[in-house]
Amino acid sequence: MRPASEIMQIDRAIVAETSASFLSNVFRYKMIAATGAIWIDCDAFCHKPFPEGQEHIYAGHGMRGALNCGVVAMPKTGRLIEALLDYYDNLPDYPAWWGNRQRKKMDKLPASLPKPVRIYQTERTAFGPQAFTHFATVTGDIENAMAAETLYPVPFQLNDVFYDPHSQVEKHFTDKTMSVHIYTNAARPWWRRHAPLPGSYIARMCAELKIDPTAALEE
Repeated sequence: MRPASEIMQIDRAIVAETSASFLSNVFRYKMIAATGAIWIDCDAFCHKPFPEGQEHIYAGHGMRGALNCGVVAMPKTGRLIEALLDYYDNLPDYPAWWGNRQRKKMDKLPASLPKPVRIYQTERTAFGPQAFTHFATVTGDIENAMAAETLYPVPFQLNDVFYDPHSQVEKHFTDKTMSVHIYTNAARPWWRRHAPLPGSYIARMCAELKIDPTAALEE
């Protein structure tokens, strides 16, 4: 456990208007630039060590192949991280990849809201996978992406399989799978309030680590 303020100052007002995950999207790149560490989301279950000395660790996820930033490593300097940090430090009026639909949606929000809040409320992933995919494409670093099976073997559209004792999650794995993303933000409200069913992937991994999942349920 380390104070996040070692990496950046946290604007609690912005967090209140968005979410902690909004700030984490900024934090991870500042952390990489400062320390060279690998960012790993708390809902990534790591099955194998990541390759020693591999500079680029990120992959596509879901049915469309966009990059996810749930697990990220990249060089501390370079076009990609510099583009991401510049985006967060100097937010444009609209993200460059947005079309008219998103721009019109943002324009309907109160102008009194801070720009990052308006962007977040328009498209929650504009500071996460959207930005990461866009800038990696612009810089050409998308060519360094690993296959989805390495970090996101289960598409987020199939998130329920983690909670189903009759689903064989491991059938999505290959010998290249290192980490599995659980996508807790996509978990249905039921699973936020009820213990995972015995035999489900979540229940089995909790048992393996001697974690009581009922201690994490929402009220």
